[in-house]
Amino acid sequence: MLRALAVDDERPSLEELLYLLSADPRIAGVEGAGDATEALRRINRALESGPHGPDAIDVVFLDIQMPGLDGLDLARLLTGFAEPPLIVFVTAHEDFAVQAFDLKAVDYVLKPVRKERLAEAVRRAAHLRDTAPRITVSEPDPDHIPVELGGVTRFVAVEDITHVEARGDYARLHTGKGSHLVRIPLSTLEERWRSRGFVRIHRRHLVALRHIGELRLDAGTVSVLVGAEELQVSRRHARELRELLMRRTAR
Repeated sequence: MLRALAVDDERPSLEELLYLLSADPRIAGVEGAGDATEALRRINRALESGPHGPDAIDVVFLDIQMPGLDGLDLARLLTGFAEPPLIVFVTAHEDFAVQAFDLKAVDYVLKPVRKERLAEAVRRAAHLRDTAPRITVSEPDPDHIPVELGGVTRFVAVEDITHVEARGDYARLHTGKGSHLVRIPLSTLEERWRSRGFVRIHRRHLVALRHIGELRLDAGTVSVLVGAEELQVSRRHARELRELLMRRTAR
């Protein structure tokens, strides 16, 4: 049984798609979203829930041409996740099929949607879900953190991370060679890496003490230089940071 999300900015098309999907016995439940931004919020909740959680989504039936973030944009974003839902494009336009399948879409269904054609897309999604290799979860490597880049998982050494920037429920890891977005809250990384010399300097930033090049005081404001980037230190964290740096230099 599949848990589905249907995304279309045209209300009649969305209601028809919801009706057809809910009538398919292989669909355990289906929700609707009126645009890609709303869909992304719902998918984020599903990913946080995990593949077997109450908010999980197995497959997204996705329109392409929508205002703002379109369906292809959303699909590209989903390729950056470790376990994204399957994608079935449902569109009135034939021109995007090549791009859709480059993004590993399960199927490409043209409007007006025929019941039999949609049923075939559901069958393909169910088959892929049922035959997908099971992922074995092992203990995390404390010295590395996995990041997704274009569907490829890479492992970034924690010692190479200079600082971390909060992005809502995500965090952007900065190294000397670039940055990577991971679906981990900053507070979680702060707790996990406290013993490895990372310290909170602001509600938005976590910094590795070993990568701080300068501590700057200017008219009552405090900042640190990390590589070529200057980061502000909030008042509540300034005293602790100075003490930690003093202890580090005294060793």
